[in-house]
Amino acid sequence: MARKKQEKRLDEALLKVALGFEVSEVTEEYAEVDGALKLTKRKKIKKDIPPDLKAVQMLLASETTEQGIAEWSDEELEREREKLLQALDEKKNATMEADKPKKTRKKSVVKKTGKKSK
Repeated sequence: MARKKQEKRLDEALLKVALGFEVSEVTEEYAEVDGALKLTKRKKIKKDIPPDLKAVQMLLASETTEQGIAEWSDEELEREREKLLQALDEKKNATMEADKPKKTRKKSVVKKTGKKSK
């Protein structure tokens, strides 16, 4: 029973690496103030980890598929990886565009008087 649970966790981890994922990283800096350590700076960063080609190969090789995906060459897998990365970028850009605040333009009106300046 425990063996199956471990295999399931390994399969899930391998799938995560094969598909790519996002990681949040927190960096903290401390300084000594009055003899005690105090937090001076905290930086949170989100990193995108791209899909891993070898993990994709391992997943496909471990499964028997009717389409023969497990038989793909490195070049075919690389092309598929590039397509997936491009789709992820397009989705990310679309999300970023949707999250941007809408800009409104103000129209300036210039009143013409018909008088010429000398």
